[in-house]
Amino acid sequence: MLRVENVFKSYLTPQGPLPVLQGVDLSLDAGSSLALMGESGSGKSTLLHLVGGLDKVDSGSIRSGEHRLETMNEAQLANWRRTEIGLVFQQFNLIGSLRVEDNLAFQARLAGRHEPRWQAHLVQRLGLGDLLKRYPEQLSGGQQQRVALGRALASQPKLLLADEPTGSLDEATSDEVLRLLLELLDDTPTTLLMVTHSPRVAARLAQRVVLSSGRLT
Repeated sequence: MLRVENVFKSYLTPQGPLPVLQGVDLSLDAGSSLALMGESGSGKSTLLHLVGGLDKVDSGSIRSGEHRLETMNEAQLANWRRTEIGLVFQQFNLIGSLRVEDNLAFQARLAGRHEPRWQAHLVQRLGLGDLLKRYPEQLSGGQQQRVALGRALASQPKLLLADEPTGSLDEATSDEVLRLLLELLDDTPTTLLMVTHSPRVAARLAQRVVLSSGRLT
């Protein structure tokens, strides 16, 4: 499903190029899950952004299914993000002017894959039935993150990218959100790549790798 091959990425600074990724190789089969760990500044989010088509590699290859990201233009990448992947971040990024039910449907409608029955299933599994008419500001942090997960999964993406999705939640709420996410992924062929600093969270995923000095260990 996902193949990252010999990826290099650096950023220009006043002191010159700053190497961030130095020959990263990674592979994930469809339906599997992987935790990407590493110290702050190790390049975890950079790699996630490259895999999500939010940034371009300096060299190397990223393939998702039949798509080869480094050969795609911005319009193609935007369409790929809209139709093929789901994104979940530490900050919930819900649309404040939309009720919960419309936030849930937003990505699926953009992708042209809004299915009311699947959304109803997500609502039931995520325990959002009593919250559909509320706005994000009326929800707790855990409730907002459950809505964010539902929104990301409503379009039935092939790949779900999660950047510290439970990082702003307390331990009990984090465990509950992670449990719901993994149970929902059991219902789909979606592949999960998650950045996390928490060994406890990482232990719940099928695979774990550590990014250090620009390389995976």
